Amino acid sequence: MKTYENVQIKYFSGYIRNWKSLCAELDIPLDMSRSEREEAILKSAYSEWKLDMMSHIFGMFAIAVFDTSSKKLYCIRDQVGQKQMFYTVKDGEFLCSGDINELAKALGSSKKLNRRMLQQYLFYGYPIGSETFYEGVYKLMPGHYAEWDGKEVTLHRYFKPVFEPDRTKTVDEHAELIKNVVEEILSEERGDTEIPYKESFLSGGVDSSYLFAASDAVCANTIGYKENDFDESVLAKKTADILGKKFSVKMIGPEEYFERIPEVMDKMGQPLGDASAVVFSLGCKAVSEHARVVYSGEGIDEFFGGYNSHKNPLKEGWIYLTCSHIMSEDAVKALMLDYDENVKAADPVMPYWNEVQGQDELSQKLTIDISLWLEGDIYLNTDRTSTACGIELHTPFSDLRLFDAARKIPAEYKFMNEQNKYVFRKAASSKLPDEVAFRKKVGFAVPIRKWLADERYNYSVKEKLFGETSAAFFNRDEINALWTRYTSGEEFLWSRIYNIYAFLLWYDMKFN
Repeated sequence: MKTYENVQIKYFSGYIRNWKSLCAELDIPLDMSRSEREEAILKSAYSEWKLDMMSHIFGMFAIAVFDTSSKKLYCIRDQVGQKQMFYTVKDGEFLCSGDINELAKALGSSKKLNRRMLQQYLFYGYPIGSETFYEGVYKLMPGHYAEWDGKEVTLHRYFKPVFEPDRTKTVDEHAELIKNVVEEILSEERGDTEIPYKESFLSGGVDSSYLFAASDAVCANTIGYKENDFDESVLAKKTADILGKKFSVKMIGPEEYFERIPEVMDKMGQPLGDASAVVFSLGCKAVSEHARVVYSGEGIDEFFGGYNSHKNPLKEGWIYLTCSHIMSEDAVKALMLDYDENVKAADPVMPYWNEVQGQDELSQKLTIDISLWLEGDIYLNTDRTSTACGIELHTPFSDLRLFDAARKIPAEYKFMNEQNKYVFRKAASSKLPDEVAFRKKVGFAVPIRKWLADERYNYSVKEKLFGETSAAFFNRDEINALWTRYTSGEEFLWSRIYNIYAFLLWYDMKFN
């Protein structure tokens, strides 16, 4: 085996799903430890294909490669952003990491809050785009690599999620293609016998059910609540029973939930207004007691069109600002003490929106959500929380090969017979009974919208909302009015409350 002395792997985080075929192609022996093998694959792949190496690797990755011959360092993130990657330049040195906390620590006393990101975050509920909450620290966006020549950083985009519907195939032919691609991906997972025991997360929906049914996971894990309106564990258990596999449920109550929030915000590295992140963290903690590798079904909603916002038509002249936004610009303006009129909610979206003009509306929406929401909220959550709990999370349905199948499906095949993700459901029915494959989307709702109003549990939230830090950023009258409206019965305002609370909690941990 070649040593490739001119290539150094400075950083790697991820999982190379097709490692066996790459080893065969690159003449790399299989009798190596995983870490040695991954380094050998990355060195050999770079030497063979240079920066086209990313098109040969299937899985999830954040990589830093130093080419000693050109004296250039390349910082690379996978095509859809399953793994996090951040970078900064300090004292003439390029620093990168999948954990933004590491970079904040390196900045030390020079770290400074990026208030532009706060304004965007309040609107969206997650840190959208390439800026972060730290001035001078940037997120490497999915499908991008950063080139450092010792003097400056140059960004390059090597992948775009382009939808090109193929109407020459029927619904059944598209479904058959999906089924074959899923089998190819999961055969690689099953073939990784170095990881002999795997489990899976399972909700009441088709995505995780199909993954569980088609994979080698031996046990399903789900979250349950006493509040029946939010509890999917009954449906999940029914699916596990049908498949004849083991099942485990972690029941979560408000005390445990609120107690967990600070740790989640700390490990996340940036504020996240997605209340399900705390639930996912508790789920990962529970699973870590008996498994180290767990499957999860992220990616399908964004690839195939799983949200109501994908189905509901845009009003004429409107821009699609991802599937999640918490507050209007007027609400953010009224709330913030130093609102900047030059920072617009649409700013992170516009470069992507301009690129998708001329495509059908569903393709436009899916491209925006894959480019911004999926990586900025979902993968931030799953990557950071699973890593913090010592779990290696595999997301086979985020594989680029499945996206390549999804991007060819016409919009009218994705929404059929009053079903979203119809063609995907059709493929899933090869492994699941119709009652599961075509089950109405339940979602991953959290009872926090009720818990927040309960005086027995919300004291930590009120402490932040009405504390000194809050007064430094927000209009106290607006905070009072928002809280009064919420506790008086306007339950839909819970997300604004939680969004603000998550930021204040994070800020006090990182800056005070």
